[in-house]
Amino acid sequence: MNIGFYAPLKSPDSAIPSGDREMAMLLFSSLQSQGHEVKLVSRFKSREPEGLDERQKQLQLQGEQISKELIQEFSTIGNWRPDLWFTYHMFYKAPDLIGPKVSAALKIPYVVAEASHSPKRARGRWSLFHEEVEKTIAHADLIIGMNTNDHAAIKQIIRDNTRYEELRPFLKINKDRKRDEITERRYLEKKHKLPLDSIWLLAVGMMRDGDKFASYKVLSEALTKINTNKNWDLIIIGDGPLRAEVEKLFSQKIVFTGQLTSNQLQKYYSSADIFLWPAINEAYGMALLEAQSSGMPAVAGDSGGVGDILRDNETGFLSKQGDAADFADKASALIDNLELRRIMARNARMITNRDHSFDLNSNKLGIWVSETYSQFGGL
Repeated sequence: MNIGFYAPLKSPDSAIPSGDREMAMLLFSSLQSQGHEVKLVSRFKSREPEGLDERQKQLQLQGEQISKELIQEFSTIGNWRPDLWFTYHMFYKAPDLIGPKVSAALKIPYVVAEASHSPKRARGRWSLFHEEVEKTIAHADLIIGMNTNDHAAIKQIIRDNTRYEELRPFLKINKDRKRDEITERRYLEKKHKLPLDSIWLLAVGMMRDGDKFASYKVLSEALTKINTNKNWDLIIIGDGPLRAEVEKLFSQKIVFTGQLTSNQLQKYYSSADIFLWPAINEAYGMALLEAQSSGMPAVAGDSGGVGDILRDNETGFLSKQGDAADFADKASALIDNLELRRIMARNARMITNRDHSFDLNSNKLGIWVSETYSQFGGL
């Protein structure tokens, strides 16, 4: 099957790393692994973060023009033509302004993964884009939820004949990778002058305005409330336009590494003791999933679909969103209890391998997409 792939928030080949880009890449690769020919049909970015009515109208016009061009291209005899349209991550700040129009014109099924519907946006600065989201959800043949909190709002407006399935966030887990935690920890100890006998805490997040910066503020406040006699050090991995502001939030015992590659990041996942992230308004968090797959117990804010990844009291602790004191209490409990960390580490590896593997979730996705295509009238 030919599948046209589109991500209105961030293209899978974007130069800027993020969890959203990572999930887009994984979904693209997942569809390919099922034998489909997948093509990125547009890099048009529909994100409008300020709630500016005039800018939203401009983006709508751009979307209409791009849709017309794609319809003409795909309708020309001899050109590659999609049999199904697949959009990843659509919400009121970044709606799909292309896919519904193209799929309707070509009479092909429309699939969207991680669609969010926020009824409170019906009035206000994003009302135009909210309408686009509702039209897209009504148009969809298959909606794939990747955050259990999204289902209730989508259910309010979904068509009776639209299929809804839930897919866990997933990643490619390298089970063959040789773990040499002692060697890697010694390497990082020398690199950052960290004591081997302290508890290493790890946070990973982009340093940008909005929810990410809010998470860093909660983290910095929580550190001042940690109550333990154990020695600990915090490593922060990430970069972005607000790096200087983020660094000012923290006083001491902090190592800032900047942006790292996936291979470099893995050394820290393998070596650190506890993953910390307040997760303000987080969808689910790919860094959290990566940390858990490496056997890191975690403390994370209970927002969005974070609880779909971190199993509370099994692989770590969920804290009240934005509550620095609660976050600090749960971080302190893990710092003080080595045996609990070991139990949660084993659980994290086991649950991630069982529920969040690439193969398992790719097979599910492949079945849903193929069945949607067949039911639509495909061969």
